[in-house]
Amino acid sequence: MPEPTIDLINLDAIKACSRKLQPFIKRTPVVSITAPIIEQLLGVESINLKLELLQHTGTFKARGALAVAQAIPEQQRTAGITAASAGNHAIAAAWAARVLGMSAKVVMQSNANPLRVAMAKTLGAEVIIKAPGAETFSEAERLVKDEGRTFIHPFDGPYTSLGTAGVGVEFIEDLPDLEAVVVSVGGGGLISGVAAAIKAINPKCKIYGVEPCGADSMSKSFVRQAPVTLNKVVTIADSLAPPMSLPFSYALCQRYVDQMVTVTDDAICAAMLLLQQSAKLALEPAAATALAGALGPLRSELAGKQIGIVICGANIDQQSYSSLLARGQQNHDIFGVNI
Repeated sequence: MPEPTIDLINLDAIKACSRKLQPFIKRTPVVSITAPIIEQLLGVESINLKLELLQHTGTFKARGALAVAQAIPEQQRTAGITAASAGNHAIAAAWAARVLGMSAKVVMQSNANPLRVAMAKTLGAEVIIKAPGAETFSEAERLVKDEGRTFIHPFDGPYTSLGTAGVGVEFIEDLPDLEAVVVSVGGGGLISGVAAAIKAINPKCKIYGVEPCGADSMSKSFVRQAPVTLNKVVTIADSLAPPMSLPFSYALCQRYVDQMVTVTDDAICAAMLLLQQSAKLALEPAAATALAGALGPLRSELAGKQIGIVICGANIDQQSYSSLLARGQQNHDIFGVNI
């Protein structure tokens, strides 16, 4: 069966994928939060958070990984899967393999958070540690060649986007009047699916992507109108740090995402602090990046609108979290008003 093209990432295909995932995936809740800073900056009493941090594996990644794994032909499943990741994707791939009864041998970067390495192992994966970047992916390629494993890409590909589109379907079904949805962007695997789904159901709803300044491959791709590879990546949001955008997710983003913006790491830390104080959510930096964009560069675009923000994940250890919250406290007025 041929893989879907961009034109086949439509509502029928999205809902068919969601039905296949439904027995295994949680329908995550949407909550509304209020805070003085939200009303001051955005002119609305509250914003709506889609809590993908409550998904299996602690992030949205479970959806895409399982969608890819379900597409593996039966005769290939005995060889198992592999993945290359700094953390969250490896965890999700390990979980998807366990759900479907396959073996998993995942390659994780040497700078991966130890909590994430432990989570992948707990889910039954054999973990191989390699240097960040090319060595990590080269090892995964070797496992495909030598062991016949199927590679589950961390963010690019049709089944990944079809899987993550379920986030968008659920969000717009729960809140049909959403006028704007803001999503953190790494490689584009999440926002490509969310945007395709929401635009299919409510074309008037605007979709905004937010990247860290030091990992802005999708923003640069929008400017160049072609996928871009960065010379270096520097950000605290390690889940948003692939050094490139790739053709499939970029093409979907170009079609369905209205605007890309970037935020500083200091703004991300301040948004983490706000989410802890106002929503009682302990999140990884990637999950706060979308809110940082909403309160910063997207402020005028979002003012007075019914706003949705995808909270993508929360896999972070206590020591790192405490350090980043302290940095957020140091930058409590970065948005122009005190948090």
